[in-house]
Amino acid sequence: MNDSKIIIDPVFGFIKIPRGLLLNIVKHPLIQRLTRINQLGLASVVYPSARHTRFQHSIGAFHLMSEAVMSLQLKGNFIFDSEAEAVEAAILMHDIGHGPFSHVLENTLIKGISHEDISLMMMEQINRDMGGQLNLAISIFKDEYPKRFLHQLISSQLDMDRLDYLRRDSFFTGVTEGNIGSARIIKMLNVDDDRLVVESNGIYSIENFLTSRRLMYWQVYLHKTAVAYEKMLINTLMRAKHIAMEGHKVFAPPALRYFLYNNVDAQWFENHSEALTMYEELDDNDIWSSMKVWKHSNDKILATLADDMLNRNIFKVEVHEKPIKEEQIYELKQTIAEKLNIKEEETDYFYSVNTIEKDMYDTNDDSITILYKDGTKKDISEASEIINVNLLSKKIRKYYLCYQRV
Repeated sequence: MNDSKIIIDPVFGFIKIPRGLLLNIVKHPLIQRLTRINQLGLASVVYPSARHTRFQHSIGAFHLMSEAVMSLQLKGNFIFDSEAEAVEAAILMHDIGHGPFSHVLENTLIKGISHEDISLMMMEQINRDMGGQLNLAISIFKDEYPKRFLHQLISSQLDMDRLDYLRRDSFFTGVTEGNIGSARIIKMLNVDDDRLVVESNGIYSIENFLTSRRLMYWQVYLHKTAVAYEKMLINTLMRAKHIAMEGHKVFAPPALRYFLYNNVDAQWFENHSEALTMYEELDDNDIWSSMKVWKHSNDKILATLADDMLNRNIFKVEVHEKPIKEEQIYELKQTIAEKLNIKEEETDYFYSVNTIEKDMYDTNDDSITILYKDGTKKDISEASEIINVNLLSKKIRKYYLCYQRV
């Protein structure tokens, strides 16, 4: 009998999932839910082929994790089979708590609770379903396990999550600058003093990785059109919730309806066991289906926003180097109110002001250590000849003004 299941992946080729605990996790409904959630949210509005799912990313990250574990073991780092299985299980589940369209629900329909918190709740649920077989995986995920480097493989500057999503997102968007040498980076990883380090031969791959990541952020993840489209979706959901909370009837599938008609926050999650069940029912389809109905709504604002979302009439975006002046916003609100024939306070749904900042490398947060053959160690910022880490770690701040084209 074959002891593993093979998945064919366009990025890494054949990926083997061992039968038993790991395959059971992949088959679990909470992981299968990720097949209905796009990895890049609304970025397909700019890159039409970026329709890959969080499930594909989870499988890819699992594949890289199994490669990393094998590579570290070959270098004499002692990892028990149970630890290897646990860290692979943890990376399979690392994104499980994501809602539709990535971070869109956080701070709109759900407040004060992050997808990481929800991920842990879901992991605990799968653990109960599997009779406690995931205790070790959850311990590593929470960074409570003595071998700290195992947690770093899941969450750090050089984790398998990042190595997969950069490769995968680059592949599906067609933005070739993001195509990092993940295989070489993994081969260059080692453990020193219970921390992940990179052997000095891998320094160029790390330089490429940091540069690629920066390019992918500004070209894909923070692309101004994708940002504007996401703001439209947030405003659409906020309007639907506003109408619902005023007692009006708003069409929505049961799971989405739950979050429109209740003020759900961290405390609500604690006190209402059904909140997690409802969240688990949510995926991208609930929101698209609802918008197809909302565009016929009697509420002019909701109808306009939903129609614009469905037919790609995206907010116009201006990117400024300095904060946007109050007078400019005031004039914009006046124009929108006049053109759409709505009240001035209702114009809030038709524009958005955002400060977006990103640093690619935070020396305080999580440095990348280079290990030399003589045993000496240096941070990549000192070791690299071509990377100006001062430049890389400098926070870039941009001010986005998104508004309805009127």
